[in-house]
Amino acid sequence: MSVSDKQKVPMEKLRWECDENLFTFGTTAEIPELEGSIGQERALRSIDFSLGMRDGGFNLFLSGQVGTGRNSTIKNILKKRAKGEPTPPDLCYVYNFKSADNPICLPLAAGQGSVFVADMKEMVEGIKINIPKALDSKDYETGKSAVVEEYQEKNGELFSALEKEAEERSFALQRTVSGLVMVPQKEGRNYTQEEYEALPREEREKLDENGGFLTERLNDVLRQVRENEKATRDALALLDRNVGLSAVGHHIDPLKEKYADWPKVVTYLESVQEDILNNLDDFKPQGPQPQIAGIRLPRQEPSFERYEVNLFIDNHETEGAPVIFEQNPTYNNLFGRIEHVMQMGGMATTNFTLVKPGAMHKANGGYLVVDAREVLINPFAWDALKRCIRSGEIKIEDVLEQYRFMSIASLKPEPVTLQTKIIMIGSPWIYYLLFYLEPDYRKFFKVRADFDSRISRTPEIVQDYALFVATHCKEEGLLPFDRSGMAGLLDYSARLVEDQQKLSSQFTEIADLIREASYWAGKDGATVVSRQFVKRAIEEKIYRSNLIEERMQELFEDGTIMVDVDGDVVGQINGLSVITLGDYMFGRPSRLTARVYLGRAGMVNIEREVKLSGPIHDKGVLILTGYLGGKFAYDKPLSFSASLCFEQNYEGVEGDSASSTELYALLSALSGVPIRQGIAVTGSVNQLGRVQPIGGVNYKIEGFYAVCKAKGLTGDQGVMIPKSNERHLMLSDEVVAAVREGRFHIWSVATIDEGIEILTGMPAGERKDDGSWPDQTVNGLVDRRLREMLKQMKKFGAGSDKESGKEKKAKEGPE
Repeated sequence: MSVSDKQKVPMEKLRWECDENLFTFGTTAEIPELEGSIGQERALRSIDFSLGMRDGGFNLFLSGQVGTGRNSTIKNILKKRAKGEPTPPDLCYVYNFKSADNPICLPLAAGQGSVFVADMKEMVEGIKINIPKALDSKDYETGKSAVVEEYQEKNGELFSALEKEAEERSFALQRTVSGLVMVPQKEGRNYTQEEYEALPREEREKLDENGGFLTERLNDVLRQVRENEKATRDALALLDRNVGLSAVGHHIDPLKEKYADWPKVVTYLESVQEDILNNLDDFKPQGPQPQIAGIRLPRQEPSFERYEVNLFIDNHETEGAPVIFEQNPTYNNLFGRIEHVMQMGGMATTNFTLVKPGAMHKANGGYLVVDAREVLINPFAWDALKRCIRSGEIKIEDVLEQYRFMSIASLKPEPVTLQTKIIMIGSPWIYYLLFYLEPDYRKFFKVRADFDSRISRTPEIVQDYALFVATHCKEEGLLPFDRSGMAGLLDYSARLVEDQQKLSSQFTEIADLIREASYWAGKDGATVVSRQFVKRAIEEKIYRSNLIEERMQELFEDGTIMVDVDGDVVGQINGLSVITLGDYMFGRPSRLTARVYLGRAGMVNIEREVKLSGPIHDKGVLILTGYLGGKFAYDKPLSFSASLCFEQNYEGVEGDSASSTELYALLSALSGVPIRQGIAVTGSVNQLGRVQPIGGVNYKIEGFYAVCKAKGLTGDQGVMIPKSNERHLMLSDEVVAAVREGRFHIWSVATIDEGIEILTGMPAGERKDDGSWPDQTVNGLVDRRLREMLKQMKKFGAGSDKESGKEKKAKEGPE
């Protein structure tokens, strides 16, 4: 058996095919739906730990690629978990009678919030009727009259006594423009000015003395009258209060008893009662509205809005703890807002009834799920979320207030205590971005649940896949899958991850294939989805996306892109690459050439020189120097120049999967041994000459097969891959059939020596004990060429040194 035959990949390793006998059902319609997720044990344990931790900071970050079931998994887990947890209370915002700008938040048992709103509304409507009735009652009028009469009687007695005393002293109490005054009288009339001045001095002094005394007595009486007036007002107020209390008490007292388990509500009801009693005039019938000629003014009615209740959070329909998925986590959607009403053509006003909740309030006492990227791109949302977790409170603030030129009327509602488990969903990139650049992130999101994009192919997972298909078919009304269709779906899943021992956990793509296969089966009139419809769905999906691949294939066929697939050429080889266009990938061959010549420049990577290569590709090229130096420079220096180039490459080159390909071309150029052009090569290499695995192996093989098929299969063509990539083979049916029929071949190699033997048909050769290499081997020819080039360089070097010495001596002159 030749070396190339030994390195051929066995047929059974070209792909894994699911045995449909693994399933015992006739169709997926016969089996139950999937409960839970598939193969994410690590993530599930992390989720369970985070949800079980009630201490601060143990919020959860779900990390993984899109389509790995992060949303559906956490949704199902929270749905089940929340049912067994207590329902959080309702929240109501009410007027703060002590500070109108700071509404009070009242907690109530779940479902009692709407009842409390109705109770308060009923109470207000009742007292609006009862208080006017009580104030218009006969008992109230009698009591009021008694108080007024008592006041008038007391005042009458005071003034009667004062008038009597004044009369005894020949004075009279008279009312003038400036008020009450004591006036001296003579014979029942007031003194004239002439009469007063004509009195003897002693009589005038006595008259003045009596006048001063009576004025003081008048002031004392007036003072007493004012005190009586105040006492009367207090008595009337007390009467009003007692009457109001009798009208209000039988409305509020039952509410106090009803909500006795909520002290904060009872305190609020007491404040309501006190405010009503202090504002009884608002409940009295209002007089006619003053009107201005030509202007119709709206009737100003007393406002009872302050007694309303803003049902902020209503949990009467919530079963267990709330679970909120906020799709648009803007600041207002997360933390609530204070709405304003435009009045008088532009004046914005607000009140406690316009305070609206956010997702944080709705999820309080339960769970809030948000997308990490959406939180980060929405202004103010992330910073506010951190403050919320840090303080343990949910505050409603006007975040734009600090950016306005002038402030508008706003409120500062009482904060709500935070009791929410926050779950963020994002990619690993966002997780690491936050972890390293956001110091507070580590304190607030201490648990990470990783969702893997691939899962081990165990018998349990295979059966769970069938349950997953059954669930989707039943939920979306799709045609059921039979056993062959189920097997074809698992083949596709393994192909997605390019691993014979793994299956894909990107269930978005799997679900799409289920839908498409059901569509094609239905279009064909079938009642179940079999393997042929799964294949049809895959083929149709490829056809919708591979226009550019077909156009590029035409360039290979007409020779625009030059690739040889037969013959032998020195220093020329076909490398393989993968092109990714959105959700579609395909492989294509690229001609790589190597030229060797005298010089000391070493290897020149043309892509690198023109800045078309990336750092990883440059690293792969530099590794070749290490390999050649370690293998051939143990007894001599390397003295050659070489250039490597991807022909007809006009884009960038990145990755090290072509490093072994470049090394084969270089060895061919050094040894002069031609390379079989019907073999394309892929694989990375290290400095010891071991071939390392690469990605996209299936696309690369199928891409080269397509070119060979277009140019004509000779039976000698194939692809050489790293040995460690064998488990990643999930080749298409067409390629597998071509290999089975001997029209195409797949080789796998572990070292460069194994690969160069397949490419050249010549033994690589092993170094002898004396350090020499066998003749007629690739390594022997390379070593011989390097020695010859070194001799040539020495000749040029010696001549150059000799000439330089003569020139130096001529310049220095004779000794």
